[in-house]
Amino acid sequence: MEAKCLVLMLVIPALSLLAGSQEGLRAGFYSSSCPRAESIVRSTVESHFNEDPTVAAGVLRLHFHDCFVQGCDGSVLVTGASAERNAVPNLGLRGFEVIDDAKAQLEALCPGVVSCADILALAARDAVDLSDGPSWAVPTGRRDGRISSSKEATNLPSPLDSIAVQKQKFTAKGLDTHDLVTLVGAHTIGQTDCQFFRYRLYNFTATGNADPTINPAFSAQLQALCPKNGDGSKRVELDKDSQTKFDVSFFKNVRAGNGVLESDQRLLGDADTQRIVQNYAATLRGLLGVRFDFEFRKAMIKMSSIEVKTGAQGEIRKICSNFN
Repeated sequence: MEAKCLVLMLVIPALSLLAGSQEGLRAGFYSSSCPRAESIVRSTVESHFNEDPTVAAGVLRLHFHDCFVQGCDGSVLVTGASAERNAVPNLGLRGFEVIDDAKAQLEALCPGVVSCADILALAARDAVDLSDGPSWAVPTGRRDGRISSSKEATNLPSPLDSIAVQKQKFTAKGLDTHDLVTLVGAHTIGQTDCQFFRYRLYNFTATGNADPTINPAFSAQLQALCPKNGDGSKRVELDKDSQTKFDVSFFKNVRAGNGVLESDQRLLGDADTQRIVQNYAATLRGLLGVRFDFEFRKAMIKMSSIEVKTGAQGEIRKICSNFN
């Protein structure tokens, strides 16, 4: 523990410099206009988290899906038949009530000041922190987008994507391979439905066998959880060892052939991504987990700055699910 604390003392100052200003954003944006903004978001996330710890993964995924479509502008929060959140890749998203709750409180205190996009970015940070993961200063100042279209959400990363396709999708958003592996590490607190990986368990090679990249013992466990003709909507943890704790267990599972999603396990089959997985999973090279904590902070600050709207762009919604 002392060694981990020493490493943290060395890396956090560098992180603070990184968080200072990103694409027109800055930490402490609401320090004068709405001083309690971040504390209200934190208390709201904590309240929902105490009722259901799995909501942390939901909020984190919500932020990820928001940023990958038209940038981090809260467009995924808007309701409507043709809205972004109704796109097929977004149908399993959850955590909307957390953002709506925080927004209602902030509108009562500071009407028309704090954007839904910023609330989501702050809530994602708090969700990780409450799950025993790292915390960081979130650069704020995002404005909410005025467009939300399901047609724009067709190119989100998919569990069926090859590593080449994953790299292409992340590169298109200004994220590199290191960011890709680091952000996928959020699956340490994630869940998925049986329907999204069951094909790996039965007749994967058209010969009746399971995906050979799955550890046979783990394959048997997954088959017990997801029978061939069972309920496809049944939820399964993506990290079998510490489902509600944000740590490097996910990478150790991938290294051991215990990745649930095919896209996760494929990280071990590419030289570039495998090296990063190995660094995070190793006790010494991973610096007792500090390496991943530090790199995840950096990757989240970078991702949450994708194509942001600032200044006079966009709007500050009064209700996150509706345009003004």
